[in-house]
Amino acid sequence: MKIAVLPGDGIGTEIVAEAVRVLQTLDLKLEMETALVGGAAYAAYGHPLPDSTLTLAKQADAILFGAVGDWKYDTLDRPLRPEQAILGLRKNLGLFANFRPAICYEQLVGASSLKPELIAGLDILIIRELTGDIYFGQPRGRRTATDGHFPGAEEAFDTMRYSRPEIERIAHVAFQAARKRNKKVTSVDKANVLETFQFWRDVVTQVHAEYPDVELQHMYVDNAAMQLVKAPKAFDVVVTGNMFGDILSDEASMLTGSIGMLPSASLNSTNQGLYEPSHGSAPDIAGKGIANPLATILSAAMMLRFSLNQEEAAQRIEAAVQKVLQQGLRTADIYSAGTTRVSTREMGDAVVKAL
Repeated sequence: MKIAVLPGDGIGTEIVAEAVRVLQTLDLKLEMETALVGGAAYAAYGHPLPDSTLTLAKQADAILFGAVGDWKYDTLDRPLRPEQAILGLRKNLGLFANFRPAICYEQLVGASSLKPELIAGLDILIIRELTGDIYFGQPRGRRTATDGHFPGAEEAFDTMRYSRPEIERIAHVAFQAARKRNKKVTSVDKANVLETFQFWRDVVTQVHAEYPDVELQHMYVDNAAMQLVKAPKAFDVVVTGNMFGDILSDEASMLTGSIGMLPSASLNSTNQGLYEPSHGSAPDIAGKGIANPLATILSAAMMLRFSLNQEEAAQRIEAAVQKVLQQGLRTADIYSAGTTRVSTREMGDAVVKAL
């Protein structure tokens, strides 16, 4: 089982190091090879996704990814910015299905900004289509307007588009995931305004006919954003497009108290996957040893489950995380009175010990 380890920038190197230690604690034959990506790769090779890194990723069964991005690269041309690395990996590996679970652990109910009764027992799975929509649609760019309210003015434009096969495959993923959970899917769109998402709604409805045992609910994205903070436990599996999924999954992550607790998986049609925490590179706290590694460690558990077919090992890691939380150990982002504040390394030590 070959794993490409891509720590990236900022706190990425710190949190990935702890996830690697956890994986090494397991009695599994894992071949792990590390490569540069993001700003670190740009500094070394002049590109955020060098050919050598992309080749390694293609050859691996799974990719353990940290985070990319640093303010010092914000002035680069867009194709050279660190964030382009993750977009390039998604495109080149066909990683079309993003899984973001939002689970509120019993020990962290008090860390959420919402009332405990709203989020206690929360377990949502957001499935985001990852390779289409306005993020990848062409044409895009800047030009001089020839119509609209200000003809002759400079304008920018992007293209939102989805094909039937793109919608069908992500809908199948959602309905199949729901069958393993509570058999309920909420498809989020903006069909009342956007032609793209009227088409989305039509196709998802057609695919649903193959899953009569699963309940399907359609919801406009603005209402979904409101309902996530009003009655989050009403959701089970949420499926949506690239841009809406980007926004809603971050919103859902904060229901749990900290984005530092949320893992994610991005899979292609062969279950090769990229696994990363839902948060960013946080350059402001890099090197301070205070970042929460649990989202990355839980991402490693998802990697074992979805790409490496090691369900027992995945459950062992998840149980170990539960145990350290029960022991009252907390990094700064989830710390509260009565608990014990620990560093990134100490949290990793605790999970390894629990394993």
